[in-house]
Amino acid sequence: MSPDAIAGILFALAPVALLANLAGVALGIVFGALPGLTATMGLALLIPLTFGIPPVVAFSALLGVYVGAVYAGSITAILVGTPGTAAAAAALLEGPALTRKGEAKKALTMTTVASVIGGIFSCIVLIFISPQLAKVALTFGPPEYFALAIFGLSIVAGVSGKSLLKGVIAGLIGLFIATIGMDPINGTNRFTFGNVNLLNGIDVVPALVGLFAISEVLTRIEGKSEQLKSKISSSSVGMKAADLKRNWFNLLRSSAIGTFIGIIPATGSGVASFVAYNEAKRAAKDKSSFGKGNIDGIAATESANSAVTGGALVPLLTLGIPGDVITAVMLGALMIQGLTPGPMLFTTNGDVVYGIFAALIIANIFMLFLGLGATKIFPKLLRIPEGILMPLIVVLCILGSYSIANSTFDVLIMLFFGLVGYLMLKVELPLAPLLLALILAPIAETNFRRSMLLSQQDLTIFLTRPVSLVILSVTFLVIAKIAFNEFKKFKNDKVIEKG
Repeated sequence: MSPDAIAGILFALAPVALLANLAGVALGIVFGALPGLTATMGLALLIPLTFGIPPVVAFSALLGVYVGAVYAGSITAILVGTPGTAAAAAALLEGPALTRKGEAKKALTMTTVASVIGGIFSCIVLIFISPQLAKVALTFGPPEYFALAIFGLSIVAGVSGKSLLKGVIAGLIGLFIATIGMDPINGTNRFTFGNVNLLNGIDVVPALVGLFAISEVLTRIEGKSEQLKSKISSSSVGMKAADLKRNWFNLLRSSAIGTFIGIIPATGSGVASFVAYNEAKRAAKDKSSFGKGNIDGIAATESANSAVTGGALVPLLTLGIPGDVITAVMLGALMIQGLTPGPMLFTTNGDVVYGIFAALIIANIFMLFLGLGATKIFPKLLRIPEGILMPLIVVLCILGSYSIANSTFDVLIMLFFGLVGYLMLKVELPLAPLLLALILAPIAETNFRRSMLLSQQDLTIFLTRPVSLVILSVTFLVIAKIAFNEFKKFKNDKVIEKG
């Protein structure tokens, strides 16, 4: 082990660094669990407090917030169907169903363990092969990003529930909503109706909070949502070792997916979680159990979700390129400490880099203990009478949506999407495809338009670049298989009708 590595580990294990790390994880869990309060907000609030603090101590706190917030967004998603962050949206596919079955503790335990496995897996990748992976990520241009987004949109079939048609309709609604705002290439206003608040499009976080939280509150008020009170007595059902043993390959595969997608700039945890969920469902023997409270789905989404944390640091530290808003804030924190990210950082400040690596691993370990402790406390939220819990959720949603940009317009967006989500539930349209399209459509549109500019309107650019060709080929095969399965299902239904 090099002297820099030893020095960095000792910095990260210093009592003040450990205390900062623990406090950061605890703060991150609070910010992640409360709807609308994101990891970005937690980091932005904490950065001013890191002035004059040794770099490793400062990053112990910042990484603690990052790791804790990404993990905790799934807690409220599982318990009350309200994701704390956009990254936790995929937890809605299985989490609430597990809670309704009385297995809230089981779901939360798997969330914690899977998050730690994904986080530590990405740390190992970050330590040993980050420069090589960063070079691969740099080969991604507009055609590759477009192909990746189209592959992500093909996942709509996996999150559509019983009816693929309804899932496609919901996805198309999401694609339309994503066109609102300023054209990404020539700046033309689209569907803004003269409202300057819509120039930047629809912010995903208030839309997410409205779609899943407010719509759930309205459904509960109507009295048609399954009551949780009867399930409280069995909510102490915990995860068994067999669940973890059965999912070992699922956890590794999902962690690898999350790490790789985290390395690619401008993708993020939401995309990674949905891709990992789709792969888990595709590989499962019993696909019909997905969407009804399958613990394997939680294992996939949460390990991929947390694996993005380490993956996103790869291009930041090795190349100085932030992959998303969170790592852009981290870039600012590095510069405040007088550090210049890039290849020379490993040479000039090797001890700090290894200290950051160690702090990230320690943050995941703290998350394990705090998370397992929380699995005993958070299910008790279900004991709160709905007459108190539902208004409390609405208040938190309003505060969270407002705090994103201190904008009442975001609150209106949240309430509007709450009504949209409620109406979609009334006609049995799934919400997940709409959200997935809302996340991926800007990536697909922007990079398609850029590809066309690069190739002078030649569509073959997507086929002449090897990575893009491979991704699109896989997407075509996935769509072909979905079409074949739907045709087969339709044919069988016709036979049953005739019989």
